[in-house]
Amino acid sequence: MEAGASTGTRTTRFMMEGVGARVIRGPEWKWGKQDGGEGHVGTVRNFESPEEVVVVWDNGTAANYRCSGAFDLRILDSAPTGVKHDGTMCDTCRQQPIFGIRWKCAECGNYDLCSICYHGDKHHLRHRFYRISTPGSERVLLEPRRKSKKIAIRGIFPGARVVRGVDWQWEDQDGGNGRRGKVNEIQDWSAASPRSAAYVIWDNGAKNLYRVGFEGMADLKVVNDAKGQTVYRYHLPLLGEQGPGRTGAHGLQIGDQVNVDLELEIVQSLQHGHGGWTDGMFECLGTTGTVVGIDEDHDIVVSYPSGNRWTFNPAVLTKVQIPVPVSSSSDNQTFAVGDLVQISNDIEKIKRLQRGHGEWAEAMAPTMGKIGRVLQIYHDGDLKVEVCSTSWTYNPQAVTKVASSDGSVPGNSSGERLSALLKKLFETHVSSDVNEELVKTAANGDAVKCEECLKRPEADVNGVFAGHTALQAASQNGHLEVIKILLRYKADVEIEDKDGDRAVHHAAFGDEPGVMALLAGAGADLNARNKRRQTALHIAVNKGHAGVVRTLLELGCHPSLQLI
Repeated sequence: MEAGASTGTRTTRFMMEGVGARVIRGPEWKWGKQDGGEGHVGTVRNFESPEEVVVVWDNGTAANYRCSGAFDLRILDSAPTGVKHDGTMCDTCRQQPIFGIRWKCAECGNYDLCSICYHGDKHHLRHRFYRISTPGSERVLLEPRRKSKKIAIRGIFPGARVVRGVDWQWEDQDGGNGRRGKVNEIQDWSAASPRSAAYVIWDNGAKNLYRVGFEGMADLKVVNDAKGQTVYRYHLPLLGEQGPGRTGAHGLQIGDQVNVDLELEIVQSLQHGHGGWTDGMFECLGTTGTVVGIDEDHDIVVSYPSGNRWTFNPAVLTKVQIPVPVSSSSDNQTFAVGDLVQISNDIEKIKRLQRGHGEWAEAMAPTMGKIGRVLQIYHDGDLKVEVCSTSWTYNPQAVTKVASSDGSVPGNSSGERLSALLKKLFETHVSSDVNEELVKTAANGDAVKCEECLKRPEADVNGVFAGHTALQAASQNGHLEVIKILLRYKADVEIEDKDGDRAVHHAAFGDEPGVMALLAGAGADLNARNKRRQTALHIAVNKGHAGVVRTLLELGCHPSLQLI
């Protein structure tokens, strides 16, 4: 394995490790019956990031879930991912090696079970077992199965009735779209991916094997599920609890900052067999990099400010302990309407934090590092902040309070005076671009200036600034008078931004039921989907915006459109 450009496939390996795992809902699940109900099974399709995973449930629903900090999922079976414990054998069924989770008896010498046998109550139920999720991972000691309750799992199992699913690519083997079949058996798609396929007998008499987990694929969707075996739910590991990808004794994780502090000769020696050493890697000496991948050999992929990525033996690297500044955002911050806050200037951090908290829009880029005022605090803690003559919804962790609504400045013995902060807050940027001015005034709710802009001959009511139209900006911020003016000037309610979001999506993000009613009256498609296949209702439900959900249902939106 050469260093440098050839690390590309290894960099993404950590994301691939969990793809194809079969999962059920976890301890912090808050997503209703998206999965079909307690015990229903889905497949890990891909990772959006180390914190967020996409699951396709056997019922066909697909959505994003948390796998870091909060854990929405438990791993039912990792065998389809190819995880195996070389040199082991299940002492009941004689499977060799054990694929998926290894269960080792803590009271008997050298006695192991595979997942099927462990949950099938093989060996002594009074004996405690160690759970070993992956080779080399930490052993977790569990309580005896005799004291634990079991639940039945449901989904694509023998006896289930199925139709073609999202990844179907087998022409009309099923007899045509919508035709049904019956699952006869769960089998291995390949020797390296056990329990990752279902053998189906179609109503037209055809028979074949289809992917249910192999490489995250879902060839089938269940219409009448079947019961699988019962499992010890609380004995199952949480998806993501050991971090993304394999982690070993080195203790490094994705996102860690690292330095190479050893003598050059030692580094070169340690690199043999771990990516090697090239002259281009001299930039790593004395420069801090960021861990972006952990490959199948436990080597560490590090990204540097130059944009280059290099693979290292973990023994070469030293983790940099980054002190947390006093003014940084933290979970224990409390906010009130009128507080002055500073937006983080770390754009990648904000993009990550904004997922599920108002989302990220390119038009927010000018607000990085700027001072704004809290206009509204939503029930989930998200903040609507006026900043740079616009207002946006932010995750509270993306901002730092710099002055309270009463004018006091926390910890400001040597910082800026409040008058200087206010000057920063209300300084205006005069633009010669009428469309930029229109979008900004619409986002800020200034109906008079908005109409003045529209009266100028060069103005375009559907003009775009920073990726958004004036209607989209006004819709997210609830400026009804501005929206009425824009609609009077024939604003197009169906224009999409780069994420496929229309004005109705922005109104859902902003928790603005009044805007939703106004847009519906103008003929907006309430069932429109964005590039993530989300409708406004999906967004409102996910954000907990009950008023928007109620309004959408009253307006006749489709209540049960699936994400896929």
